[in-house]
Amino acid sequence: MPEIRNITIKNWQDIIDLKVREDQKTFVASNLYSIAQSKFGDEYEGHWDLYPFAIYDDDKPVGFLMYALNFEHPTHQAFIQRLMVDENFQGKGYGKFGMNWMLDLFRADERIKMVGISYEPHNEVARKLYAGLGFVETGRIVDEETEAMLKLH
Repeated sequence: MPEIRNITIKNWQDIIDLKVREDQKTFVASNLYSIAQSKFGDEYEGHWDLYPFAIYDDDKPVGFLMYALNFEHPTHQAFIQRLMVDENFQGKGYGKFGMNWMLDLFRADERIKMVGISYEPHNEVARKLYAGLGFVETGRIVDEETEAMLKLH
């Protein structure tokens, strides 16, 4: 059964070794970059605190996710910054598991009214996954990515 675990001194190297397929490398930043970025936050329309996690199946790391929070942001208070599943474990539901874990976390916090996400415009797998979870494209392109939002509360 999949589970979400913290990134720690004991597992971070296993997490940075996870890779997407060659044709997906332009879709997501490396896990190493993301873990480093999480230590400093992100500055997009205000400061965002970043929270990285690993997706495991039993004791095997299979993916990575990271979300961002900014409760002062005028349009969305949470942002799904990263979601990746290693090339050897794709198509087994780990991405959807990770998304649902984050969305459940966000739904439990009344301060989070809207959740944002962005993805490469030609990433049809991501578009279908996010649309199936209720995300609606805004028509905006942010940093060359399609923006979509999900209203929670």
